[in-house]
Amino acid sequence: MANDWLLLFPEKVRALLSALPASLLDKVEEIRVREGRPLEINYSGGKYHFLGTDKGLTIRPEEAYKPDREDTHRLLDLISNHSLYTMEEELRKGFITIPGGHRIGLSGRTVLSGGGVEHLRDITGFNVRIAREMPGIADAVLPYLFDRGQQRMLHTLILSPPQHGKTTLLRDLARQISAGGSGREGIRPGLKVGIVDERSEIAGSRRGIPAFDVGPRTDILDGCPKAEGMMMMIRSLSPDVLIADEIGRAEDAEAVTEALHAGITVVASAHGKEVSELARRPALGGLLEHRMFERYVILHRTEKGLSFRILDGQKRGLLLVSPEERLGGDRHA
Repeated sequence: MANDWLLLFPEKVRALLSALPASLLDKVEEIRVREGRPLEINYSGGKYHFLGTDKGLTIRPEEAYKPDREDTHRLLDLISNHSLYTMEEELRKGFITIPGGHRIGLSGRTVLSGGGVEHLRDITGFNVRIAREMPGIADAVLPYLFDRGQQRMLHTLILSPPQHGKTTLLRDLARQISAGGSGREGIRPGLKVGIVDERSEIAGSRRGIPAFDVGPRTDILDGCPKAEGMMMMIRSLSPDVLIADEIGRAEDAEAVTEALHAGITVVASAHGKEVSELARRPALGGLLEHRMFERYVILHRTEKGLSFRILDGQKRGLLLVSPEERLGGDRHA
């Protein structure tokens, strides 16, 4: 069913959300449920409203519905499939990814062990991020990431702040790279793609089966740490292209370097506004210094939608696309 993510919510919250116009529900990016505080929705264009009890959307917190203890307990029960004790690793990380690729950030009281977070308890805050499939969003980008002479994908890093479309773009790149096709870049053969989907957001797999179309020649390691997953892919699945979301740790950089030295193209994403920011990050600075990436795609959201810039490996501009020419829409990942 359309907007089946509504079933995640307890009955009272679901009824309020379901009463919103379908055109608005299609733009919803986040629903923030905080016990005893206003129910908030965030949607395309960086806009937000509170959800009123009988007046629909409101900007006035005092008019908003305030989820109670029953709501938050019921929500936690639904998203954990009635088995919270089986999700210790997710609670330690502070988020749960559910079938469909929707990610739910959690807040509450942390329990520490050995100086680190062991898990969360007294969970009273939820940030439900809605994942959506957008076929064609990579159409304008892909020709600049493919080497027609060598018939291969170029090593690419996609860069943006959170909620600017990195995962959505990666998902469609996986689909198109795997399927092959033709366009401004000429005939492009379908390639073997390996996705290391640590947060289960790219493919949205359920019991190993992707919920999103990520292409006919794509293999997925779901819920696997990126660095370990990339090495597993290299050893056993012989991908032509490795795809990973939000690299940033030293072990991620080592795995990327290993893949590149093995002749495998890496298409990955990272948080940041500009390439220059990454150079100051210890884990990623070395990749930039040694020019491991041949293309950089920088995403930026404006009030009109999503724009992007493409730079070559020496950080020279190749293309700038405005929201009016954008790559298919303005929804997040």
